[in-house]
Amino acid sequence: MDLKPLARDERADLAAFLETLTPEQWEAPSLCAGWRVRDVVAHMISYEGLGVRDLAGRLAQGRLTVNRTNAVGVAGSSERTPDELLAMLRQRLQPTGLTAGFSGLIALTDGVIHHQDIRRPLGMSREIPAERLLPALRGALKLPVIGGFWRARGVRLVATDLDWSRGSGPDVRGPAEALLMVIAGRRGIVPELSGPGRQRLADRVERPPRDG
Repeated sequence: MDLKPLARDERADLAAFLETLTPEQWEAPSLCAGWRVRDVVAHMISYEGLGVRDLAGRLAQGRLTVNRTNAVGVAGSSERTPDELLAMLRQRLQPTGLTAGFSGLIALTDGVIHHQDIRRPLGMSREIPAERLLPALRGALKLPVIGGFWRARGVRLVATDLDWSRGSGPDVRGPAEALLMVIAGRRGIVPELSGPGRQRLADRVERPPRDG
């Protein structure tokens, strides 16, 4: 299934939301440790259109660690204004290059997670369309860079608002969006979940990042 149209819709919704933010909200912290809203947007833009050779160069700059490599991309847009970042995002709604991988699963999963990284700390919730949320859950468990498979191993994830479950072991139950954000490694969300497997998942999510 081609997921790129869904990724484009997710990015378009994010762009429309960002357009409503005040300058102060653009500077507010996100769920990504150490990143403001503007940094999350810069991160998303920084990977758009990257090919294999470009990615290899960035990985070398980041000394082959995920967080440092991400920081390289964000630093490249650190001087851009919110209006410039928003304009760049609007120009990159259609996934290309690396983000179009796995039929657009990378772009869709990345878009849904980072949209929530911005919205949650601002207290501005939304209802994510199920046709985007379900593939994003699959992507979070499948894509190695996210690490969801490692965090969710040995538990059974059960969405209470969608017909979705994955894994085996003691149950961890909760809204699909909360499950997504927890297996993506976002802290402070585990209390929204329930079930005998919750502590096992919490032990993996709430620990400090491995590569700084």
